[in-house]
Amino acid sequence: MDLKEVMAVNLRRIRHDKNLTQEQLAERTNVSMRYIGSIERGKVSASVTVLGQIAEALGIDPCELLRRKTVAIDECQEADRKADEG
Repeated sequence: MDLKEVMAVNLRRIRHDKNLTQEQLAERTNVSMRYIGSIERGKVSASVTVLGQIAEALGIDPCELLRRKTVAIDECQEADRKADEG
């Protein structure tokens, strides 16, 4: 799993843990909801600036978004895949 995918999984997990919608996070970071969604799907890489804005909005250290987690990553990816299938 590359770093972009790690960030995607971590961002979605942390955002859900904080009970925030993509729209709410987008408002807090001054980036579009579409961009937040693209980051969470691993379609785009966030710039260092956006990474910092997201971390600040979530009240976490930016490293938390990039830290590789071994627990539940496969489960998150499977849930995302199923959600994308509709």
